Amino acid sequence: MGPERKLYQKLRKSLPQISWIRLENNSLHGTPDLLGYNNSGHFFTVELKVTKSNKIRFSPHQIAFHKKHPRNSFILVQALGSGAVKLFRGDQIMKLVACGLELEACCLSLEACGLLFESLGA
Repeated sequence: MGPERKLYQKLRKSLPQISWIRLENNSLHGTPDLLGYNNSGHFFTVELKVTKSNKIRFSPHQIAFHKKHPRNSFILVQALGSGAVKLFRGDQIMKLVACGLELEACCLSLEACGLLFESLGA
């Protein structure tokens, strides 16, 4: 099992209140990995990233997606060494490309991510 799939399993188990759909799309490049649906009936997307360093790799298509869809899109990053999980809003994509994990995250744990995802659309 790859590192992003492990992150997805961890996310799914930690946040069972969110309905998760894993998107595996080879025809629409840049589409985020997950479609989430909260109890308020609100949809959002999450791109999963795992990194060994401060830098986070994005394809040009992933960057374009988040620039075009800056609202209700998120990037969840796990640092392999520490296991720390950070959540960034999609509208931060260019800062995230430039600064990597030094950029201030909107959430620093899966529990905090759950609270933010549940608050969307409320």
